[in-house]
Amino acid sequence: MSAAAFCRVSLPVLLLAATVAGTTQGVAQTTPARTAARVAPGLEANRAGQVLRVSVTDEAAFQRWLIQQHPRAVAAREPRRAGLWQVRGLTAAELVQCSWVSFVEVADRMARPERQLSGADLTANKVTTVHARYPQLTGQGLTVSVKESPLDINDIDFKGRLVNPDPQAQLLNSHSTIMATLIAGGGNSAPTGKGAAWQARIAQASYDNLLPDEAATLAGQGVSVQNHSYGVAVENFYGLEARAYDQQVRQTPVLLHVFSAGNSGNQPAPAGPYSGLAGVANLTGQFKNSKNTLSVGATDALGQTALLSSRGPAADGRIKPELVAYGDGGTSDAAALVSGSSLLVQQAYRDEQGRLPPVALVKAALFNAADDTGQPNVDFVAGYGQADALGAVQTILEHRFIESTATQGQEQVFRITVPAGTHRLKATLAWTDPEAAANAATTLINDLDLTLTRPADGQQWLPWTLSAFPHLDSLALPARRRANHRDNAEQITLDLPAAGTYELRVRGYNVSQGPQAFSLVYEFEAGLSWVHPTAARNLRAAESALLRWQWAGPATAARLEYRALGQSAWTALAASVNLAQQGFRWTPPDVTEVAQLRLQTSTGPVESDAFFVARPLALQVGYSCPEETLLTWARVPGATGYQVYQLGATHLQPFRQLSDTALVLSAAEAATRYFAVAPIIAGRVGERGSTTDVTQAAYGCYVRSFLPRQLVTDTVRLDLILGTTYQVQRLVLERKAPDGSFQSVQTISPVRTTSLTLLDASAVPGRAEYRVRLVLTTGRELYSSVEEVFLVPSVAEVLVYPVPVPAGEPLTIVGPRDQPLHLRVFDLTGRLRLERTTDNGVIQSQDTHTLGKGTFLLRISPVGGAEVTRRLVIL
Repeated sequence: MSAAAFCRVSLPVLLLAATVAGTTQGVAQTTPARTAARVAPGLEANRAGQVLRVSVTDEAAFQRWLIQQHPRAVAAREPRRAGLWQVRGLTAAELVQCSWVSFVEVADRMARPERQLSGADLTANKVTTVHARYPQLTGQGLTVSVKESPLDINDIDFKGRLVNPDPQAQLLNSHSTIMATLIAGGGNSAPTGKGAAWQARIAQASYDNLLPDEAATLAGQGVSVQNHSYGVAVENFYGLEARAYDQQVRQTPVLLHVFSAGNSGNQPAPAGPYSGLAGVANLTGQFKNSKNTLSVGATDALGQTALLSSRGPAADGRIKPELVAYGDGGTSDAAALVSGSSLLVQQAYRDEQGRLPPVALVKAALFNAADDTGQPNVDFVAGYGQADALGAVQTILEHRFIESTATQGQEQVFRITVPAGTHRLKATLAWTDPEAAANAATTLINDLDLTLTRPADGQQWLPWTLSAFPHLDSLALPARRRANHRDNAEQITLDLPAAGTYELRVRGYNVSQGPQAFSLVYEFEAGLSWVHPTAARNLRAAESALLRWQWAGPATAARLEYRALGQSAWTALAASVNLAQQGFRWTPPDVTEVAQLRLQTSTGPVESDAFFVARPLALQVGYSCPEETLLTWARVPGATGYQVYQLGATHLQPFRQLSDTALVLSAAEAATRYFAVAPIIAGRVGERGSTTDVTQAAYGCYVRSFLPRQLVTDTVRLDLILGTTYQVQRLVLERKAPDGSFQSVQTISPVRTTSLTLLDASAVPGRAEYRVRLVLTTGRELYSSVEEVFLVPSVAEVLVYPVPVPAGEPLTIVGPRDQPLHLRVFDLTGRLRLERTTDNGVIQSQDTHTLGKGTFLLRISPVGGAEVTRRLVIL
């Protein structure tokens, strides 16, 4: 809120009420411990003029107290936020003297994007694998909100899917556009512009307000996921913003908020229980300490958590961040990928159940499917692990989830059957917990317990739980199996479980605000499958790529092989790869073909999808004339045809298939502007190249460029670049005659190249104008622009024009290239009227204001050369 939005609290009615109430009403009798509990950590001495957010229990009484005790304070209600005020002119210590103030924190912090570099890879978190195996999951019918600065509403990757575009919004930076592209880009600009949920709608919100957006507004836009790829300074406490997000999710249990953890992993927490500890508890914003949202850290392409990715724990020792994801640009990218993956999980559930899933189920599916990275099981660096969109989606599609409610002391038992050969059994419980009081030492309100038992022998396993003791050694300890009374998510894993029946038990350990809804998911990890490449994501010819597979089992060697589709023989790429590494970097050959990979294991081969190896096929515009446009592209060896795409209402659509490498568009067809092309090989449509706007003025109507080699020259040469030679019968260079007509000086026929140098062998000294005339096989004639050239064949030649020159108008002097000129002007009495030396001799403009009307002699000489005299008449 701006300073202009504040008002002084000086209403006469309130002042009278305060006077009647007495002078001491509302002044709290506080102890230092009670004061500290009501103030955000680190806020004991706030700077002058800082805006504070104040939570109050009685707004009317708080107003009266302000008027009576601090009449010069400036205060205003938080818009549409009951019980929250913004106050300037008081310190936190002064505010907590009021007994109706329950908590004080800083309000005026500046949000900033949390992205440093560029690049994206949707294979790392198995998003492209979802696209390949479940093409119906596109995010269609769902809406994501991107909360930060305005995005580029003209980006064709968002065409037709922006919920609330603001044509007046200034594009402050590209960050929000990149985030929206990673989440829901349509891939219209290029295949790399395709996001996780590429058909979802996109809404925009501003991060100028760090509190949650109005739930009614988000609901009206159909938003089910909101992405927050921004942060403030490191804040490690559960404040009013964190509380508000928890409250909103509790009230709107299908709305998921995804936050970037921050890029401050090397910083200590500035205040709170972990104050001063190096490299821990450094999430960038107290709102990321909320319980019912997701905070996401960043990894590199191999799944290792980035050094600058912010760490947990939350202020009360809860696991933060909960997930990590690939983020070449930092945790912003990682959060965006998880937001997009969440939309796919939501759609998988909605398409079967007819309604959106609760946030707790989406979180449980993501936590349970995550690939462990870093320390075994959970930790405060990577949370539950590297996000796995495929595993989370399959959890829903394979109905490996349970939704129920728990009450105090109640225990529910769910039986599952573990198949033989399972490498790891995983189960995760999650619930949306009621919001806690600001700055609470423990924020968990309703405490549920998860246990795994085997009825055959009574053996029991507890969740993985971390030590939250504020010491670096304690925080770095591996997770242990013990009861978790801190987090509103619990996970149990069991390696190499014996086949048979197991029981998942959920008990209401302490349910003070029940009944408590919960979601429970499980999976059986086993076997080997390919992740990348897939039919939905190809390999670029001669470009290094990271091949990816998923393996649940011990360290095992396999032979990696490659073949072109249709060939019987396989070529070894590596005689032995470790399946546990789940990846291998390889540079494909410089070919265009449909191919396959396979891993040859001791139990047999596992083949990848058939995929393309190719360079992107670039679309060229031969000409863009008013009545038609010519598109061309290079012939691809082995291609039997080509698929041309045209941008439709929201996405690229197949436009035309043809065997030729050229296509003529009518004016109406070209008016749709955006086209792309892909080869067809072995009956499969390959990856298309980048999309081209065929209406760009730079393409021209045949003539791309027509310019003199040098404006002042001793030999007239002009360079011509054509978009195409298609239908060009002959080309004529023409020079303008004194009568205004153009005369032919050079003719070329046939025209075999698009880049030509034209020459006027009969040029005469002085200024001349040229153009190119193209004669097409249809009989039509096209003309280039007219260009001027100054021919100065020797040092002795100097051009002076116009002569006569109107009084006050500039005189142009053209001399030899790279020759400074010495100029002197004499009147007819021999008096020197003007003298100067030019920097060079190409084209100079001389002011005539000081000379007046009359006849003069202009003497020009190159420095150290022979003098040239010209008569000058000024009218």
